[in-house]
Amino acid sequence: MLKNKYYTVISFLFLSYTNVNGQVMSLDNILNTIKTDNPQLKMYDADIQSMDAAAKGAKSWMPPQVETGFFMTPYNTTMWKADEMSPGMGSYMIGVSQMIPNAKKQNAEYKYMSAMSSVEKENKNYTLNQLYAIAKTNYYQWLTLNKKIKVANDNLLLLNYMIKSMEIRYQYNMDKLPTYYKAKSQYNELESMIIMLQNDISQKRIMLNTLMSRDKNIVFEIDETFELKEYDAILLDTTSLSKKRSDINALTKTIEINQLRIEAEKSKLLPEFGIKYDHMFTFGQQPQQFSLMGMITIPMPWSTKMNKANISSFQVKNESLNWQKKMILNEAVGMISGMNTELSNLKKQYMISEKSIIPSLRKNYDTAILAWQNNTGDLFVALDAWEALNMAQMDMFNKLQAIFNTQVEIEKQLEIK
Repeated sequence: MLKNKYYTVISFLFLSYTNVNGQVMSLDNILNTIKTDNPQLKMYDADIQSMDAAAKGAKSWMPPQVETGFFMTPYNTTMWKADEMSPGMGSYMIGVSQMIPNAKKQNAEYKYMSAMSSVEKENKNYTLNQLYAIAKTNYYQWLTLNKKIKVANDNLLLLNYMIKSMEIRYQYNMDKLPTYYKAKSQYNELESMIIMLQNDISQKRIMLNTLMSRDKNIVFEIDETFELKEYDAILLDTTSLSKKRSDINALTKTIEINQLRIEAEKSKLLPEFGIKYDHMFTFGQQPQQFSLMGMITIPMPWSTKMNKANISSFQVKNESLNWQKKMILNEAVGMISGMNTELSNLKKQYMISEKSIIPSLRKNYDTAILAWQNNTGDLFVALDAWEALNMAQMDMFNKLQAIFNTQVEIEKQLEIK
């Protein structure tokens, strides 16, 4: 029985530890959740469905017109009836007319309306790419903040060791008070910085929960594995880039839609036909009568001015959109080339800090602290060595963050998930 209680307590502690630490999410998990749950993307899905639903009605006919009333009926009601002199006059008419739409006009309208949602699909992809960039930025900032906190906590331990040692050594007049207070102030500054970094992490967590459309208070951690990527192998020409960019594809689709609108406007210049049938219930002894007539709409110069103006407008608009595509592609290629060069230089600086500067400063600190412990060096020198090491480590993580920011911007331009 006691053994069972023991296992129960252990299980409870384990579950409590798991809940406190929260779920660990990778970048792919976060991006996939954004893609499926973000309300802004669902808004696009609803708009796309709405446009596709509207396109189904493009081939509808105009409603028939029904007419009823007296036809060629005298005001004198006594003349309605038949007598020896007349079979009667007048009739009551029921008529119906129906316009028959031109098939070419219907097909042109259907193609235009069916293509409208294609622009919204590209706009959705563009928005998704923007959301991915925001999520990546916050994710990598969080990752860098975690590294800074880890180093800050390690440096707190070093400072705490130095402070405790000074308290002991001061009792034997082996250290001076100014040095002690300097170490204490640096310790307090580092504690304050850790609190600030932890607050920044909380903000990143809230932002990512918001992007994933989750409760903002859900606690989770991120996977801290990362990769410094290379983009030199990516061919940066306008042809390949235009196939990747959603904003360029949206412009291309808009041009195609405008061309379909031109065809739809041209189809409105075609004639349309109709049919009209009337039946007369005659009064008196007159024979039953009917009329059957065909109708046609004839586009005339004064009735087609708007259609021709719209055609010219869409043609000029397409020319403008083509120039806009070239402008965006030209700027994007130049921007990516510049950021690729910057990324290469940032990586070199980061590697120098990681492989050379930090190890050298760490050895400098170890030497200074050892000399102080052996009473052959001054604690001010050890504190300066510690401060230089701490600043260099934070600077290295700032360089790492700059690398991540550049990677995110390049992937945003290339629309890489």
